[in-house]
Amino acid sequence: MRWFPRAVSSRRRGDEVLPSPNIWYYQKAYEVENRAQDVDDEIWRVLAGCRDWSGEDVLDIGCGDGFHLPRFAATARSVIGIEPHEPLVRDARNRAGELPNVEVRQGRAQRLPLPDAAFDVVHARTAYFFGPGCEPGLREAERVLRPGGTLMIVDLDVASEPYGRWMRLDLPRYDPPGVEKFFDRQGFDCRKVPTRWLFEDAAAMEAVLKIEFSAPVAEKAIAEIRRLNEVSSAAGEKRMTLPVGYRVHTRTKPTGLVVPGHSASSADASGVPSSASPRMP
Repeated sequence: MRWFPRAVSSRRRGDEVLPSPNIWYYQKAYEVENRAQDVDDEIWRVLAGCRDWSGEDVLDIGCGDGFHLPRFAATARSVIGIEPHEPLVRDARNRAGELPNVEVRQGRAQRLPLPDAAFDVVHARTAYFFGPGCEPGLREAERVLRPGGTLMIVDLDVASEPYGRWMRLDLPRYDPPGVEKFFDRQGFDCRKVPTRWLFEDAAAMEAVLKIEFSAPVAEKAIAEIRRLNEVSSAAGEKRMTLPVGYRVHTRTKPTGLVVPGHSASSADASGVPSSASPRMP
C-alpha cells in the first residue's frame, strides 16, 4: 500500500518511526508531486484566511525535504521545520539554506524538540494527523502553541472523487466520516477544499501515482486520468490535470485562564486523554 505513508510513517511503535514508502525512497517523484499539487493555491488561500502568519513564528511538522518552508518564510518572522528522517532533514536544510529565518531540526511529532508556547502557527500537511491514534502529536502541537495560536492540519479528503475513491480501494477500512468526527470532537473546524493537480505530461502523472498507490490501483487511476484528459490531449495539450480534494482542520488555542478539568492533558468523558482545548463561548 502506498497511500497514507506520511501519516503512517510518523506513528510510532514505541519509539519506532515507520518508514514512508514514497518520499523516503522516491524523493524525485515526490518532488514532482509537490510541484503538481494545488496549482491554483486554494489550500494556501484557506490557510491564510484562517490565520495570517505575517510576522509570526511558524512550525511545520513533518516538513519532509522542506518544500513548504519558503512559502511560510516569505512573510513569517521565523519558521522551524521538524522532520524525523535524517536524509530529508539534510535536504530541507539545503533547500532553506539561503533563508535566514528558517531552521530545520530532526524530531518526531510525538516528542517535539521545542519549548512550550514558542509558536503562533503550527502546520502539518499529510504528515501525521489522520484521526484516532494521533492524540500524542496533537498534545505536543498544543504544548508548543502560544495562547491564541492556531494549529492547521491539512489532509486529503478520502470522500472526494476520483482521488478519494482510489485511496479507499487501498484502504478499505479507512472511515472518512469517522475521521471528521474525531477532529470535530477534538475542537477543530473543518473546511473542504477542492484543488487541481497539474502534471507536465503523462510520464510525470504516472510516476506520482505509482508511488502513492498499490500497483493495481495505480493502473486504474492512470487509465482514468488519461480518459479525463482525452479532450485536451487530442487538442495537443501534453499537460494533465486531476481534481483532488483536501480537508483543512484548524483549532485556536484559548487565551486567558483554562477551566479546571479541561486542560489539553485532561481526559474526555470516555476517560481517554484528550488534546482538545475547551471551546471558547
